[in-house]
Amino acid sequence: MTDLTLYHNPRCSKSRGALELLEARGVHPTVVRYLETPLSATQIKALLGKLGISARQLLRSGEEEYKTLNLADASLSEQHLIDAIAAHPKLMERPILEVGDKAVIGRPPENVLELLP
Repeated sequence: MTDLTLYHNPRCSKSRGALELLEARGVHPTVVRYLETPLSATQIKALLGKLGISARQLLRSGEEEYKTLNLADASLSEQHLIDAIAAHPKLMERPILEVGDKAVIGRPPENVLELLP
């Protein structure tokens, strides 16, 4: 099977739920605690390509950093948003399961099952 990576925040119930769903099916992904090991802008850009979404769609708009950095400003470039996520990993939606050249946001957690064979 292709390598699976779960971008995980253990304090998030959705993230824990996604990991439990995978493990219940005997799937043990590489777990990346992205708050402790933030992704680079290059990694985020690649992940966005696998997700098939824009950086704006990856943002958690309820986070304090979203307001502080004025990320609701529609004139901000894709690169600006990617750089903001890289600098402030709390802004990244979670959990995300990456399998080969595809990825999915686990909201709801059952979404991660879409990428299993």
